[in-house]
Amino acid sequence: MAAPRWEVVVLGLASVAWCVGDAQSGGGSAQFPWDKVRLPKHVVPLHYHLLIHPNLTTLTFTGTVAIDIAVTQPTNAVVLHSKRLRVTKAAIEAGAGSTCAVREVRVLQHPAHEQLALLAAEPLCTGHNYTISIQYAANLSDSFHGFYKSTYRTQEGELRVLASTHFEPTSARMAFPCFDEPAFKAMFSVKIRREPYHLALSNMPLVKSVNIASWLVEDHFDTTVKMSTYLVAFIVSDFKSISKVTSHGVKISIYTVPEKINQAHYALDAAVKLLDFYEDYFSIPYPLPKQDLAAIPDFQSGAMENWGLTTYRESALLYDPEKSSVSSRLWITMVIAHELAHQWFGNLVTMEWWNDLWLNEGFAKFMELLSVNVTHPELTVEDYFLRRCFDAMEVDALNSSHPVSTPVEDPAQILEMFDEVSYEKGSCILNMLRDFLTADVFKAGLVQYLQKYSYQNTKNEDLWESLANHWTKETLDVKAMMDTWTLQKGFPLVTVTVRGKNVHLQQEHYKKGEDSLSPTENGYLWHIPLTYITSKSYTVERFLMRTKTDVIILPEEVEWIKFNVDMNGYYIVHYEDDGWDRLINLLRENHTVVSSNDRASLINNIFQLVRIKKLSISKAFDLTSYMKRETQIMPILQGMNELVPIYKLMERRDMDDTEKQLKDYIVSLFKDLIDKQLWSDEGSVSERMLRQSLLMFACVRRYQPCVDKAEEYFSKWQKSNGTLRLPADVKTAVYTVGAQTSEGWDFLLSKYQHHSFSVDKDKIASALSLTRNKEKLQWLMDEGLRGDIIKTQDFPYIIVSVARNPSGYHLAWTFLKENWEKLIEKFELGSSSIAGIVTGVTNQYSTRPQLAQVKEFFSSLEEKSAQLRCIQQAIETIEDNIQWMDRYFEEIKTWLQKNHS
Repeated sequence: MAAPRWEVVVLGLASVAWCVGDAQSGGGSAQFPWDKVRLPKHVVPLHYHLLIHPNLTTLTFTGTVAIDIAVTQPTNAVVLHSKRLRVTKAAIEAGAGSTCAVREVRVLQHPAHEQLALLAAEPLCTGHNYTISIQYAANLSDSFHGFYKSTYRTQEGELRVLASTHFEPTSARMAFPCFDEPAFKAMFSVKIRREPYHLALSNMPLVKSVNIASWLVEDHFDTTVKMSTYLVAFIVSDFKSISKVTSHGVKISIYTVPEKINQAHYALDAAVKLLDFYEDYFSIPYPLPKQDLAAIPDFQSGAMENWGLTTYRESALLYDPEKSSVSSRLWITMVIAHELAHQWFGNLVTMEWWNDLWLNEGFAKFMELLSVNVTHPELTVEDYFLRRCFDAMEVDALNSSHPVSTPVEDPAQILEMFDEVSYEKGSCILNMLRDFLTADVFKAGLVQYLQKYSYQNTKNEDLWESLANHWTKETLDVKAMMDTWTLQKGFPLVTVTVRGKNVHLQQEHYKKGEDSLSPTENGYLWHIPLTYITSKSYTVERFLMRTKTDVIILPEEVEWIKFNVDMNGYYIVHYEDDGWDRLINLLRENHTVVSSNDRASLINNIFQLVRIKKLSISKAFDLTSYMKRETQIMPILQGMNELVPIYKLMERRDMDDTEKQLKDYIVSLFKDLIDKQLWSDEGSVSERMLRQSLLMFACVRRYQPCVDKAEEYFSKWQKSNGTLRLPADVKTAVYTVGAQTSEGWDFLLSKYQHHSFSVDKDKIASALSLTRNKEKLQWLMDEGLRGDIIKTQDFPYIIVSVARNPSGYHLAWTFLKENWEKLIEKFELGSSSIAGIVTGVTNQYSTRPQLAQVKEFFSSLEEKSAQLRCIQQAIETIEDNIQWMDRYFEEIKTWLQKNHS
């Protein structure tokens, strides 16, 4: 290999060495002074003074940062992060009264590690403070991270540009040189230069504005509290806002593009209620004077918890009472609850390193349930919480899963932590722990944890210690118990065998795939907080199972026993001998004896047991037949969740007869309920959510009464040129049926681009992606990636919808292969967007040729891509699907012929 070329540019006092290429392999004196991905610990940032000047015409920005640092051991180098920043000048100055002056500084870059080093001619002295200052320039990012460009069109069609930040996990270094690791907490004083007609926002309130020139204003923001770099934020835009003050005196504002400010009222009221709830619940005041919530027109994830300036995608914040559906209201409330919970969990107390990301995300996800239950009881959020645990188990049962707390080093691995295991599984094990410890003990432990570690960083065990301090009953090792849930992947399967009054229990690691029945690997053992009810007693009994096998002795013999009451535990249960038959009979005779959560968990568990050959598929189908009488949202959605993917697998193999029979069977289960649905927005939140799902399900399955009604609505709506008000909860079904004709599709696309349909964009996109016309499907994906008519932020959703469409799944796979590089550039290697695309495009494949194609493409990529966890998940899922179809297709066919002719 040729050594990289160096050139040295002398600038004023400091000379700056440019490295062209990789400093790692450089020879001689220009060797980069640090070889690890993590920064050295002996230089600590105390205070950043940041000045940023974006130019929204040239799409570039310049910046200067002065960082006060403390040095704890002699060193010649200050190593920090920098990514795609062009450094023009750098200096190190000694703190006041110090004799350790620094005269000459060289700058080296190590692009592979996204690091920058300032080399001093003589060592910096231990125990002294210094200020490093760096001037730099950069382009606004055209992805969704760093300091990036976003655009929107006004009603007149004019394109407007704004600039906003998204730093978590490792992109603050794209906006300013910094010590970009969560444990390097510091204070930040931000100044932003802007044109007079723009507005600048940052974490803290504006202190003053200085006119630098007739065309330039410099805004000075107050100094922040001590915090991590990934929480810094700033926006330069022409947004408008509305505000209210909470009962604790915090000013809350919602910022949006000017034309959408009338959609901000719901979010404002929700944010006020939620911030008040958290201040009371945590017994710790929110430490900043204000909390802004800004809706950004281009945004990759759902939202981001920047301290004092949370950012959201528009659909996660904006609500139109006339047009938005109830599912949109639920989602907005949950997202705001999530980001505001982070102001304590994550911002005030932060994980030491990204391996414990779940301490942030699992908590915020869990707090959504706790807070919204109190602030918005009408939303009945507990109806949707369980679905998360089932979704997490889906991924967690694969060999490619990982423990909740798992070592990570580089940016792509860190990004991969933002997945179902950190968020959903994290929240489910916290819910289980709260159910076990009781709400009061759990809350007291959390408050102690937050108070003790305010403005600091923590590890897993710090939380367990705080919780254990409040447990007064028998000795309980919270750490030992929770380590079994956070330090090993997967979850337990508990097998229950009833012998008279004795209930024999056995636990093992639940695993899909070839070796799922192999004996438990050494060391896989959980401390499981079991709960159960029986035919004789509906009082919840508790039992902590710490060993491989155990026995519970009941006071008397029972007809049936149901473990994991309300599915509060993160484990599944198998009932040996006639245990399942008794439960199936119970459901058939009187299903309301057990709660709707219990019914949903029985539906879920029985299908998971079929996957690992513990039960026959016929037994699972026998259980589903009770659903003709089911009316509750949880079990119905769970039933669909288990049954629809089965015929989707058949669809991908052109197994027309059986596929049609299965479709008919599923429709017959819900037919009575579908026929009863009103095509209106009446009813409770759960009833409305159920209506939206049922009508969409029926219309997509071409259930004729539903299709006829939707066509009638669509043609009236089209004749009115879109002015007729459709009930919000039936829109998705109406649009989907309308999109089946070519002129209906074109009409919908014209409305998609019209400003008065902004809150319906996701629904219309979903309908457009369900056409059978391949040219139109191809156009949707091309446009989504181009990002003009369809925003690129919505592309992951579009390609997955196209892949779910029987006419589109070949197109989606080809598109993924041909545009892989572009997708990585836009959405980042390791991101959940890329994971969603990879698994969403491939998870319905179930043939060996399809598996071979997927393996071949991904193994042809460069190593970093080929090693992504989502690719292992995709391959395992296809292998699992192949086995499943080989094993059960004939049996399903026979069952349907016998039971559903």
